Amino acid sequence: MNSQTLFVDADSCPVIKEIVEIASKFSIEAVFVASYAHMKNDLQGQNWVFVDSHKEAVDLYLMNHVKKGDFAVTQDIGLASTLIAKGVYAISPRGNLFEEKDIQTALDLRYLSARARRQGSYGKGPKPFTEKDREKFIKELSMLLSNFKICSRNHN
Repeated sequence: MNSQTLFVDADSCPVIKEIVEIASKFSIEAVFVASYAHMKNDLQGQNWVFVDSHKEAVDLYLMNHVKKGDFAVTQDIGLASTLIAKGVYAISPRGNLFEEKDIQTALDLRYLSARARRQGSYGKGPKPFTEKDREKFIKELSMLLSNFKICSRNHN
């Protein structure tokens, strides 16, 4: 059986502790990828990869290292769309599973928001990350991994 990995776009990820716990519970390797600009002293004994600080370095690392059937945690819609196309299950830190049927709409909204910002219209920005978001993430990632584990057990 080929083993899956859980890749994390770890620059400013608010659920690292939760990912460590869930990955351990499901015996899946978690790889946290961050730029040197976000380097931490306490790596919690986890597998961290640090890349250059340029804008797309984390995305490029992830795109070059994931394989079909892997999992990824990212809040970057553009990265999620690329990962989905490679057969990776992508979920946001707020617990929203990125799905092929919804990704084009999300990309279109991101484009329109960026265009409005360039024209001087500044909205409120993203909503603050809440405990409810954290709970949804824990529930959704656990469900995603347990569904996969059940499916792989049935195929063995």
